[in-house]
Amino acid sequence: MSQIDRFQSNARMSGVVRHGDVLYLAGQVPSDTQADIHSQTEQVLEKIERLLELAGSDKTRLLSAQIWLKHVDRDFAAMNAIWEVWLPANAAPARATVEANLASPEVLVEIMVIAAAG
Repeated sequence: MSQIDRFQSNARMSGVVRHGDVLYLAGQVPSDTQADIHSQTEQVLEKIERLLELAGSDKTRLLSAQIWLKHVDRDFAAMNAIWEVWLPANAAPARATVEANLASPEVLVEIMVIAAAG
């Protein structure tokens, strides 16, 4: 049976779960929910980088990304502008982006990724 490791866990969820050579990150939301979509996206991507590092990986090893936006029509292009700068060349994961009613009304973006372990 493969070992399962959990990082930054509490009673509700883990920030990262490693099973074999795959890392599953919990959805990440911004800390400053009063910020605009640019800043919220940057905050979320910084959190993802820290979690990947904690689990021994990095953003070059992304396999999949799920992105939820509060306002797709308004924020899709702005979020993508930040995403494209952040993402390393030749490291684009499989990805889906949808509009969603997020858990907190001030949250404009939530991102969840799956990555290969380092």
